[in-house]
Amino acid sequence: MTPVSVFLADDDSRFRAAYRKLFERTGGFRVAGEAADGVDALRLILALAPDVALLDVQMPGGGGLDVARRVLAEAEGTRVIMLTTFDLDEYVHEALTLGASGFLLKNASPPEVLHAVRTVHAGHAMLAPEVTARLMRQFTPRRSQRRHAFADELLSERELQVIRLVARGRSNQEIADELFLSLETVRTYLKRMFAKLGVNDRTHLAVLAYEAGLLHGSR
Repeated sequence: MTPVSVFLADDDSRFRAAYRKLFERTGGFRVAGEAADGVDALRLILALAPDVALLDVQMPGGGGLDVARRVLAEAEGTRVIMLTTFDLDEYVHEALTLGASGFLLKNASPPEVLHAVRTVHAGHAMLAPEVTARLMRQFTPRRSQRRHAFADELLSERELQVIRLVARGRSNQEIADELFLSLETVRTYLKRMFAKLGVNDRTHLAVLAYEAGLLHGSR
């Protein structure tokens, strides 16, 4: 089985060393490269085309969001996880809108980091639970008008159930188990919602769910 190639971009050498050690000692991963600033990160990611790039939101020489914007536009096949701290959550929505596949807090445990990279590599969105909670609070004031469109015009009750679980970072199998559906049925619902809402992946589906306030209560 081909290992998942990971790129590390953070200006803290101790942080990069800890992540490098984690991936090197865990089977199924390979560190493709690393960088301490945005300039080197962008140059190397475009050259190396890793499966997953972990980008610090704030780096010298171009922040993580600038790097993510270029990588997601030019490095086909590379998925992006942003690294953040509690005081940087205002960047979460912008990064997800750009197409980043997830957010991790820098104090995430090793199992959480490995799970996030595996999940994102498999094509799913991954948000730290703490980030999810903050997004829910952030988007509460703007939910009413878009929620009406979701609830009454676009999505069925079952589709709303699926999109809520996507926004909470559940995998297709977890959604199937929770809603007592087959895996193929979940995939069909997702494809249908992609077409209805004009999105191409689960991450953007999650962004729309947050903006519509769909994680607050039920229809």
